[in-house]
Amino acid sequence: MEPVNGTVVSEFFLKGFSGYPALEHLLFPLCSAMYLITLLGNTAIVAVSILDARLHTPMYFFLGNLSILDICYTSTFVPLMLIHLLSSQKTISFIGCAIQMCLSLSTGSTECLLLAIMAYDRYLAICQPLRYPVLMSHRLCLLLVGTAWVFCFIKSVTETVIAMKLPFCGHCMVSHFTCEILALLKLACSDTSVSEAFLLLGAILLLPVPLTLICLSYSLILANILRVPSATGHRKAFSTCSAHLAVVLLFYSTVIFMYMKPKSKEPHISDEVFTVLYAVVTPMLNPVIYSLRNKEVKEAAKKICGSKQACR
Repeated sequence: MEPVNGTVVSEFFLKGFSGYPALEHLLFPLCSAMYLITLLGNTAIVAVSILDARLHTPMYFFLGNLSILDICYTSTFVPLMLIHLLSSQKTISFIGCAIQMCLSLSTGSTECLLLAIMAYDRYLAICQPLRYPVLMSHRLCLLLVGTAWVFCFIKSVTETVIAMKLPFCGHCMVSHFTCEILALLKLACSDTSVSEAFLLLGAILLLPVPLTLICLSYSLILANILRVPSATGHRKAFSTCSAHLAVVLLFYSTVIFMYMKPKSKEPHISDEVFTVLYAVVTPMLNPVIYSLRNKEVKEAAKKICGSKQACR
C-alpha cells in the first residue's frame, strides 16, 4: 500500500471496542455514570473552594486547579467515546483528532506537575509552618500553576504538530478509542524517531522528575512528623497529607502500569478496558478522596448547603 501524505488525510477511524458490541453496551452506562460523577464532584470541589472564604488558601487553590484539570481531561475524550459506543460511525476529523490529542496531552501532563506542586505545598505547611504564609504567597501560587499550565500546553502543541505532520498510511484506523499519540504514530509511513524523542523527553520530565520531588517532599514530611512527640500532632499532620498522597498513589500507579509494562505487538482488549477505567475512574475518585478525608471540605459543603436552604 502506498503511503498517503498527511495533508490528504481528512479523518481517522477510532477502532475502540467496535469488535465487541456487548462490551460497548456495558461500557456506555458505566462510563456515562462515572463521567457524570466526575463533573458533579469536581465542580462541587471548585465551587466550595471559591464560595467558602476559609478555603482561600494555597492548598485549596491547587485542589481547585486539580479538579478543573480532571474535568478538562475527561471532557477531551469521554463525550465522543460515548457517542462512538452507540454508533457504527466511529470517525473523527483530522483537526478534531489533533485538538483532542493536544488537550489530553496538555491536561494529563499538567496534572503530573500539579501533584508535585501540591506535595511541595504540604512540605512547606508542615515543615515550615511559621514561614509558610510568606514562602507560599498568592503570587507564587499563581506563578507555579501558570507555569505548569503554559509549559505543558507548549509541550503538547509541539508534540501534536510533529506527530500530525507525519505522512499516514492509507487505512488510517487508530487502534484506540481516542486519538492517543502512540496509537497514531503506528500509522505513520515515515521515520517517527523525532516524535518519539520528544515523547521520551516529556515522559522523563513529567513522570520520574515530579515523582522524585513528591517522594522527597513526603520523606521530609515523615521525618518531621516523627519528631513531633504528641499523637495528636501525628494525626493532624497525617490527615493533612493523606488525601493528596492517596491521589498521587492512584494517579502514578495507573500511569506507570499503563506506560511502563511490556508492550505486545498486538493491542489487547484488556489494555483498552483498563485505559478507559484509568482515564475515567481516576478523575472521578479524586473529589471523593478529598471530600472523605478532608474535614474542612465537608464542613464547607454543609455550610454552603445550609445557607442555600436558609435562603429558600
